[in-house]
Amino acid sequence: MIRACTVDELPPGESVRIPGTPAIAVFHTEDGELYAIDDTCTHQDASLADGWLEGCFVECPLHAALFDLRTGVPSCLPAKEPVRTYTVLVDDGVIYVEGVAREDAA
Repeated sequence: MIRACTVDELPPGESVRIPGTPAIAVFHTEDGELYAIDDTCTHQDASLADGWLEGCFVECPLHAALFDLRTGVPSCLPAKEPVRTYTVLVDDGVIYVEGVAREDAA
């Protein structure tokens, strides 16, 4: 598991980028749900954590590809390939991302 941040550090409607290989984006929706996906858009190299969050979707800031945070599947062009999704756990107020195989892990 990788520690993302505390719940208090990630208010609803916001996201956080966890650097590394792969970089992970964690989103806290206005509904209070937490999602984690690969941070890099599959269309072109752009950080999805810098995108616009609406419901369970994030819009890539570069070319407006829209990804479903629940499945990682893009719902419109120009992206055609999905991003990987990860399980998010909250333990004692801390957000963790599970199932990440990190190339930079020690």
